[in-house]
Amino acid sequence: MSDFIYTPPHVPLSILHADDDIVAVDKPSGLLSVPGRGEDRADCLIARLRDAFPGVLLVHRLDLDTSGVIIFALTKQAQAHLGKQFEARKTQKRYVALIAGRPTEDRGRVDLPLIVDWPNRPRQKVCHETGKPAQTDWRVLKPEGANTRVVLKPLTGRSHQLRVHMLAIGHPILGDPLYATGEAADHARLMLHAEELRLRHPTTGATVAFRAKLPF
Repeated sequence: MSDFIYTPPHVPLSILHADDDIVAVDKPSGLLSVPGRGEDRADCLIARLRDAFPGVLLVHRLDLDTSGVIIFALTKQAQAHLGKQFEARKTQKRYVALIAGRPTEDRGRVDLPLIVDWPNRPRQKVCHETGKPAQTDWRVLKPEGANTRVVLKPLTGRSHQLRVHMLAIGHPILGDPLYATGEAADHARLMLHAEELRLRHPTTGATVAFRAKLPF
């Protein structure tokens, strides 16, 4: 990744919902959720949000190359409440992806522990000795040529979890700059989108769901 040049997209903010406690946004692919190392990686979603929401606070992240729903807090209380929901796995996330090839089954669960691949970071890897538990449910939506559109539901929140789990079962996500090779890597972007996030509102306690339209 040493030759990586950060070129974030210059697009308007896509606000899905905003109230006194939270703001949900549709993050474009190619934009960092938070600043990276160095001045050249200072442009990010939370920095752009600060113009409209000066007190915006981080709750969770999406990978640089992943698009879709991400939620931020606007108060410390909301941040703590949402943080506990993510930590306790009380949130429900639905992703849509295009994967290489055709799975032999219509659905399944990947249960493989993950850990950072230190010599090759930020890559992650499956490791049964030192990895942290990670589970992903997947379901076929429809075949698309030689590839397949699937729904992915992470039951845990490990770094690059969906990307490594799909690779591990032989169906990498198309356009993945870290894990796909050959024709599977030859796409303009990572074909992974956080379509829906469901959780409890930190103030009202009501279940709320935020959806971002599929860009592919």
